[in-house]
Amino acid sequence: MGDSKLILCCFIACILFLGVNGENPYRYITWKVTYGDIYPLGVKQQGILINGQFPGPHIDAVTNDNLIISVYNYLNEPFLISWNGVQQRRNSWQDGVSGTNCPIRPGKNFTYVLQVKDQIGSFYYFPSLLFHKAAGGYGAIRIWSRPKIPVPFPSPAGDFTVLAGDWYKRNHYVLRRLLDSGHNLPFPDGLLINGRGWNGYTFTVDPGRTYRFRVSNVGLTTSINFRIQGHKLKLIEVEGSHTLQNTYTSFDIHLGQSCSFLVTADQIPQDYYVVASTRFTRRVLTTTAVLHYSNSKRGVSGPVPGAPTIQIAPSVMQARSIRWNLTASGPRPNPQGSYHYGLITPSRTIMLSNSAPYINGKQRYAVNGVSYVPADTPLKIADYFKIPGVFNLGSIPTWPPSGNNAYFQTSVMAANFREYVEIVFQNWEDTVQSWHIDGYSFFVVGMNGGQWTPASRSSYNLRDTVARCTTQVYPRSWTAIYMALDNVGMWNIRSENWARQYLGQQFYLRVYSPANSWRDELPIPKNALLCGRARGRHTRPF
Repeated sequence: MGDSKLILCCFIACILFLGVNGENPYRYITWKVTYGDIYPLGVKQQGILINGQFPGPHIDAVTNDNLIISVYNYLNEPFLISWNGVQQRRNSWQDGVSGTNCPIRPGKNFTYVLQVKDQIGSFYYFPSLLFHKAAGGYGAIRIWSRPKIPVPFPSPAGDFTVLAGDWYKRNHYVLRRLLDSGHNLPFPDGLLINGRGWNGYTFTVDPGRTYRFRVSNVGLTTSINFRIQGHKLKLIEVEGSHTLQNTYTSFDIHLGQSCSFLVTADQIPQDYYVVASTRFTRRVLTTTAVLHYSNSKRGVSGPVPGAPTIQIAPSVMQARSIRWNLTASGPRPNPQGSYHYGLITPSRTIMLSNSAPYINGKQRYAVNGVSYVPADTPLKIADYFKIPGVFNLGSIPTWPPSGNNAYFQTSVMAANFREYVEIVFQNWEDTVQSWHIDGYSFFVVGMNGGQWTPASRSSYNLRDTVARCTTQVYPRSWTAIYMALDNVGMWNIRSENWARQYLGQQFYLRVYSPANSWRDELPIPKNALLCGRARGRHTRPF
């Protein structure tokens, strides 16, 4: 009788677990990750391919779809994929970074089971370990609204993905050795659009029709400016938020950021330049693709259209012009503006200051004086099994310390489920910073020059700022965000400058609920890889 009760309990638990996502469609994806020869800047390189492609295949999903992604690692190094902007609701187990997942060893595979819960918009995936991002392995994620949920623009005639960013001719392991030796990266060798160099990619359009362009900055070190010769860019979405439909001639996209534009083919039928160029760099790199009218008999011509280069003020003004469309539905059939983020008083303020210290004679990067060092066991797994000595809560302060000292630490900050926090990114360096928070979408309430003080709150936009997952911080400036900690888990907060991230400008936020309930967080996956001090343990029986 005891065995029967146990079986019945297990069966009921399985039904409850599957019932969480059972009513939503499942999409099954299989990826084979290999090395392959690529020639993005005309030089043969060893790239990371997914199913033989660089960039990798698109992921197309509809709000609340379940994605079952089986990843087979045929590299000679451990490998992980992470999902930039996918919130992994209650499920940081699937986040795919070193603090949450053991790597997929060479010749092995792992199946991610994740849901794009209550999300729409434009995002991307990327390899998160060992500087693999410098070799490729990235691709687009497009999350579509459910058919009955209205969107604030007519259906476009086509949907194009633009994965743009800087690129190095040196292989990723050479760049990695350079960083490990205590040096910074050199200036990039060029820019790519969809894995190709100058005029290497073509977008074909029909005259008079309107198209959606989803643009992501997948680069390593530089902000970019995006524009299309002779055409206007109508902004419609930023990382899952529908925006007011402002029109721009060119648009700054910082590291890790994604956005969508509507572009109407309303010019004389011919070919036009699609341009990406570096921002805030003394030496400006530029690359182009081609916008080809289907009835064009004339190729691209004339000078490539220019854009701002090192000027900060136009970029700040543009960033402040991005506003939430309060009347549009998001992933649910209710206006985005029904969430009154500005009427909630934060429970506390966290200030995060980036720095570039030398530690033991080597270049490192830090947050609040702490340069992150990966642990031998993923933090999430160590937390689950209560393995001592892997990390300590409070190992990074919530406010920048006085002085310039910096030290190594596996830094984890404690936070409580359902807190509402104000986070201020303070940047005293002369470079633009780009910050990403896994597991969340946050409200960018303010940005300005100089030192943030409580008086800075008087300039906050508490009505219609955009919600997103990646924000820039301009040189010698601050950016403030509001964030509801409504997603239990271990979440990576990092620089999207990949050299800075690799050399320590990141940490983890442990959002904790004492309830230990599946309502707050899904259980450890049965197939979770176990490594380090968790090796030899077991996940769960069902």
